[in-house]
Amino acid sequence: MKLERILPFARKIIESAVLEGDIVVDATVGNGHDTLFLARLVGNTGKVYGFDIQKEAIETTRDRLQEHEMTDQVLLFQKGHEHVLDFIPPLHHKKITGAIFNLGYLPGGDKSIVTRPKTTIAAVEQLLSVMPSEAVIVLVIYPGHFDGAVERDYIVRYVEKLDQQFVHVLRYQFINQTNNPPFIIALEKI
Repeated sequence: MKLERILPFARKIIESAVLEGDIVVDATVGNGHDTLFLARLVGNTGKVYGFDIQKEAIETTRDRLQEHEMTDQVLLFQKGHEHVLDFIPPLHHKKITGAIFNLGYLPGGDKSIVTRPKTTIAAVEQLLSVMPSEAVIVLVIYPGHFDGAVERDYIVRYVEKLDQQFVHVLRYQFINQTNNPPFIIALEKI
């Protein structure tokens, strides 16, 4: 297939904005795959701030990072992403060049614990308020379950209203696939 799949494309967007030594955010660490990816991108001189409300996700992510010897550049917080700026020091605010959100529920976890549009939008607003020009936020949206469809609707309405003089908004989606496949909303700060 020549068209980029959703998750590889999400990573490609992040790679285009993040350099070694940068500050990045994994707003939903889940099983730690994106956290590890981000840790490799920023290298030993950068920092990854990772958030998840589930202890299981934090522990799994910590184990994955230890397995790959990538713990030094990552700080994990068992907190919701709506508290992102409570834990990232102001010194790092203007250095946040990328953030990723994988919305929905923890794969293999409790499907009743899901991300919510109110907290997701709050986190996005906080990040956009401090990120420098050309920083990116990637939201991977999973509308294949009831709460995911609700979150999709709120987030799409929110990003459609963002001022184009402030942020570029991209929607990347396969539109002829069954079962409500995931898609990407990417934001680039101007």
